[in-house]
Amino acid sequence: MDKKIKRLLGKAEIKKGIKKLAQKLNNDYRNKSPIIVCILKGAFMFLADLIRELKIPVRIDFISVSSYGDSSRTSGVVKINKDISIDIEGEDVLLVEDIVDTGLTLSYIFDFLRRKNPKSVKICALLEKRVKRSKKIKIDYRGFVVPNKYVIGYGLDFAEKHRNLSDIHVMEF
Repeated sequence: MDKKIKRLLGKAEIKKGIKKLAQKLNNDYRNKSPIIVCILKGAFMFLADLIRELKIPVRIDFISVSSYGDSSRTSGVVKINKDISIDIEGEDVLLVEDIVDTGLTLSYIFDFLRRKNPKSVKICALLEKRVKRSKKIKIDYRGFVVPNKYVIGYGLDFAEKHRNLSDIHVMEF
């Protein structure tokens, strides 16, 4: 299959958006020390840049799930590959995600974390596609709204490729 890529967001624009998100987080979490749970693998670059901009004390953990495999469409089945290792009971949790589209994966992880009895769970997503969600999910902090296209780069992949691109691109199939 021949695929074309076209730049959607450049490095400077991404950095500016992350600074704005960090300012909101610094304000909203003033006098708190949230546990940031990063959804692997796609959100790791976003997390690294985001925490460099935070002025609040944070702890970091990771969760890994799969629902796409090597496809451009979700399988509809979410599987936890790696659970968090920090006890979040009674803690403020910030769930960091790369992109929200159907809401299936994020809703599953959100519910999974809520069962661990945190004080709060909020969602911070770098990208949001404005599409009809299969699951209703509230995104508390959003970097950018993007078209309903397949995006790659800046941690986002297609079949584990293209994560290393420093810009965010649309991949045409």
